[in-house]
Amino acid sequence: MSETLAPAPSGFPAGPMTFALPGPAGTLEVATAVPEPECARAGTVVICHPNPVQGGTMRNKVITMVERALRESGLATVRFNFRGVGASTGEFDHGDGESGDLVAVAQWVRQTRPNDALWLAGFSFGSYVALRSARSLGAAALITVAPPVDRYAVAELAMPTCPWLLVMGEADEVVPPQAVFDWAATLDPQPTIVRMPDTGHFFHRRLMDLRGAVKNAVRGWLPGLVKSAG
Repeated sequence: MSETLAPAPSGFPAGPMTFALPGPAGTLEVATAVPEPECARAGTVVICHPNPVQGGTMRNKVITMVERALRESGLATVRFNFRGVGASTGEFDHGDGESGDLVAVAQWVRQTRPNDALWLAGFSFGSYVALRSARSLGAAALITVAPPVDRYAVAELAMPTCPWLLVMGEADEVVPPQAVFDWAATLDPQPTIVRMPDTGHFFHRRLMDLRGAVKNAVRGWLPGLVKSAG
């Protein structure tokens, strides 16, 4: 990527911005956005993209739709490219290093928006990274879309106790839906599960349905509105 990224700002940007944030493997490419002021809530969500080996980036359509749904719900949003993707430096590390990338981004969010609830979200591989970090980061809510429970040792993870939304297409051709449902049935507390019929892994022709499902599911979890200075 030839684009030269701006350095990380001292505070959370008041408008959409893409910049370079120092990470454990060098530079992380980060993109932030904020909701309309009248619906802004005291929360920020960090969203993790799918597997880089399969071409996953923070500009993936599922990621951008989840970002839109949560920004429309009143949250500030942060997307970022894992190490080795886009303008982020480093190499793919099977979830271990990527978890360190997420921690670095979350720490920056807490520095720039210290009064906000921290939410985590992810799609496919990104949902695994978000899940394995949710408890240690003290996430206030978690959203996992098509978590690849058949590919990673999710049973070994410390499960979060915060509100948790799990969205799964019933016709997913990449992650076996029944394996996800069987795994989720063993969890205590149970996540909120949204099963989307006739929906594949990438939510083709169902992205607007995904947007609505996320917005509806998290409505009761949202932090309070930010009082305007006026």
